[in-house]
Amino acid sequence: MGLAAAMAWVAWIAGSAVATAAAPPAHPVAASAPVGVTALPCDPPTAGLACVPAGPFVRGSDVLRPNSKPSMSIWMQTYYMDVFEVTYGDYAACVKAKGCRRSHPYYNDFDRPKQPMVGMTWHDAVQYCAWRGKHLPTEAEWEKAARGPDGNLFPWGNQNADCKRAVIMDGSGRGCGTPKAPPYPDKGRTLLVGTRPAGVYGLYDMSGNAWEWVADWYTKSWEACGAACQGPDPKGPCGGRAPCSGYTHKLVKGGSWYWPPHMATGVWRRPHTPDNRNPYHHFGFRCAATWEEASKLREAGK
Repeated sequence: MGLAAAMAWVAWIAGSAVATAAAPPAHPVAASAPVGVTALPCDPPTAGLACVPAGPFVRGSDVLRPNSKPSMSIWMQTYYMDVFEVTYGDYAACVKAKGCRRSHPYYNDFDRPKQPMVGMTWHDAVQYCAWRGKHLPTEAEWEKAARGPDGNLFPWGNQNADCKRAVIMDGSGRGCGTPKAPPYPDKGRTLLVGTRPAGVYGLYDMSGNAWEWVADWYTKSWEACGAACQGPDPKGPCGGRAPCSGYTHKLVKGGSWYWPPHMATGVWRRPHTPDNRNPYHHFGFRCAATWEEASKLREAGK
């Protein structure tokens, strides 16, 4: 199958999926704050972080993929998210400071300082965030930051993803038709972080550009996960810690330059091995901070 035919086939499949994905989501009964817990204020964060205020949000979907069912209202305490994906330059600084293991994209033309860092393992992403005094976001933290409190499917609402809103594969090609340097220009590439408008909470590239690692172990559905994925501020099986008996895959969220628009929702859950092998993929990440972590960063002037 030639590239043009393959693109047309993927566009047809994606178009069908996106039409379903853009259906207005159901709104479960809103979760309440745990007894005795007070919502923390959105204090001015350190540079590069945006506040996600305390309250409920709609996680999952009852009408999309089976692994996103059922939708449920989840209450989250105030936390902070990196405004941008971690960049190649950011990660290189960590390596230079001996805070991170050396890693790099396998594709050429992915090493501009302001392109998202891709190709690291889940363990590398965890290490980088710890070096910065933050943590890799839980899936709940990531999904609320991508969707907002009202169950929207995308950072901007429920309108389908396109290249005005996100760096994805569309009819013009991967990376919104931006060619990668030879020898494989048709693979496209990531763009510099922040090239598309900010979404909810002022965050960039929560849809598209690079898939992003999250902390949780992957479960086949929210129902199968059970209590570990319910309640306030859920962290999934074993609290996300490794190892976790019976669980082998972490997951990435948000879609990417390489894949079509229906994968770029906040709902889509893609599992992968934390060592990023068999096969290797160009996944990226961003960091989150609890209210306490952000306070420490402010005090340290970071």
